[in-house]
Amino acid sequence: MKKLLALLLSILMLVSVGISLAEESNNDMIIIYAKLPADWSFPCVWSWASDGTNAFAAWPGDMMEPDAKNEDWYYIYVPSAMESVIINANDASVQTDEIKIDQQNAWIEVAEDRTASVSFEQATPGNLPAYAERFTVYAQVDESWENPCIWAWADPAGTNAFAAWPGRAMKANENGWYSAMVPVWCNSIIINAKDGTVQTADIKELDPANLWVTVAADASYDVTYDDPTAPKAEDITVYAKIPEDWENPCLWAWSHPDGTNAFASWPGEALTEGEDGWYEIKVGGWINSVIINANDGSVQTSDLRVDAGKDLYVTVVSAEEATVAYEK
Repeated sequence: MKKLLALLLSILMLVSVGISLAEESNNDMIIIYAKLPADWSFPCVWSWASDGTNAFAAWPGDMMEPDAKNEDWYYIYVPSAMESVIINANDASVQTDEIKIDQQNAWIEVAEDRTASVSFEQATPGNLPAYAERFTVYAQVDESWENPCIWAWADPAGTNAFAAWPGRAMKANENGWYSAMVPVWCNSIIINAKDGTVQTADIKELDPANLWVTVAADASYDVTYDDPTAPKAEDITVYAKIPEDWENPCLWAWSHPDGTNAFASWPGEALTEGEDGWYEIKVGGWINSVIINANDGSVQTSDLRVDAGKDLYVTVVSAEEATVAYEK
């Protein structure tokens, strides 16, 4: 009996610790809900704080989850330090203006004219969905596989990520791949299409990390954790000459039009002073757009489109005037 009581106490302590950790995790996150026009598909959220910290690595942010218990509502969790969001959809071709959320749970309704109203009082009945980190599954399917979906679950527990088969519709991306986000507690997936009438076998024992699945017409597949679409280019050097009153210059760089940023947050990375008044910094050769900025990001050039894979020499006359050359 004493051993049984000790075992029960141990279990209760573990449950208590688990609840405590879950609460602590949730305290670090806030939930953003959005109700959107009917023609806004695969909505995303871009979120940031006043110090320039972004919640996500690249525009247009992360996809929102449809709330199975509240029709027409989507949600996403963002770090509790976030102060502003933009809701966008349709491959970021439609978007709201900046919406202040002031580090609070928010329920946002977007009108047909893209104006938005925000409430900090819960507008959806029932408990809020549990927070879970997510990873992205990318799939490239045979052209005969129409409207691909993903089904995901935890094996062997059998807990499903989505309410009903065939699961979550996958978003078509410009590079020919489809994508969907899955909770990190899922270790098994199925890629399916045509309303679930064609599918892969169970793809099990997966790591909770972004992965790429290539599916052939016969439902055979290959899985990799190495992004086959990643830009492959050697580093380049960006050189910049700046006005005398531009202090602590930085580089902001990205790939247009997909929006992949070279650095995590504005104003980017600091340039170091080199010879003959030129500042310099190395960056991935895949970038094709740059901004030179200074004074903690308070002054900057406009967006400068450049050729990928080439060293750059940027001469900044003022915030309104800058030239780019590929030779010194």
